[in-house]
Amino acid sequence: MRKISVLTLFFFLTTFILALLLMISKSDSDKEGGYDSTTVMTRITHIGELALVKHNYTGVIGFKDYKKFLRINVPLTDKYFLLKYNGYIKAGVDFERIKVNVENDSTLHVSLPKPRILDIVIDEKSIEVYNESENAFNPIKISDYNEALIREKNVMASDAIKQGILTDATSQAKLVLTTLLREMGFTHIEFTEEFIMPQVK
Repeated sequence: MRKISVLTLFFFLTTFILALLLMISKSDSDKEGGYDSTTVMTRITHIGELALVKHNYTGVIGFKDYKKFLRINVPLTDKYFLLKYNGYIKAGVDFERIKVNVENDSTLHVSLPKPRILDIVIDEKSIEVYNESENAFNPIKISDYNEALIREKNVMASDAIKQGILTDATSQAKLVLTTLLREMGFTHIEFTEEFIMPQVK
């Protein structure tokens, strides 16, 4: 009777164990919902654009200014104009800053960062100028138009926030994420929103 050497036995045992581990690994990878936090985050960062909220605007900007002497408006030096424009403002949640904790194949926790204004655009091609002054003592400059547009963007942002654009952005982010995560097999999804301590001045 032929004897099996220790080396041969070790080789067969090692091969058997390795094959068993590969089978288990393949079985786990084929399981529905077998995602870890890193895999989930990879999927999430590709859908950030879907969670944007966009408000369209049509507005009129009024501008008026004087030459000043000792902070007093000098008579007959006023300049003014009206601008009509089209624009939009976008708000959203930075999906790259989302934190995910997968508890098991059906349950996970999502921490959302604070929503923020992402873009404020005034379409320069849509701008129409009305009622423009022609004062030789104080002519209108390009910087006056730029100043008026910057002020208007601040107004647009303030108005949009009052109208709830940031709240809408968070709601949209939750909706998009819930749809994605349910497709991945998660049935229990918990959301929390990032809390930022106010800075003491």
